[in-house]
Amino acid sequence: MKIHQIIASCFGIGYLKGGGTIAAMAICVLWYFAFLHTNSYLPLLATLCTLLVGIWSGNVVDAVWGKDSSKVVIDEVAGMCIALLFVPISVVNVLIALFLFRFFDIVKPLYIRKLEALPKGWGVMMDDVVAGLYANVLINVFVYQHSIATWLHL
Repeated sequence: MKIHQIIASCFGIGYLKGGGTIAAMAICVLWYFAFLHTNSYLPLLATLCTLLVGIWSGNVVDAVWGKDSSKVVIDEVAGMCIALLFVPISVVNVLIALFLFRFFDIVKPLYIRKLEALPKGWGVMMDDVVAGLYANVLINVFVYQHSIATWLHL
């Protein structure tokens, strides 16, 4: 049980005020330095592992901490990883991804809020997964448009 509390709170970040934002920011820094010079499958593998472990730990701590406790921030970590997947790594792109992810995670538009009704760890994780997907789509549209504009010298 204790290991799941450590995982779900991301080594205690979830106990801090604003833990979700702090966890997302920490992942941005970690992602930037860990994957800056890699074109491998490691970011995808790290994201999938985080998601699976988050669901597992979310299932366990749900019984102790209650439904979607603010102490659980592994969901923000997984969502932020999804927001950053396949995005060219730069400080600007990472900051835009962070802003977009936190916007979607906090505001929960476009049916995101309904995903919280899923049982246990699934409900904890899936709203952040979709928030990360929305952020990822927008950041990739931005990167793609910027690339086209640069290419066309606009």
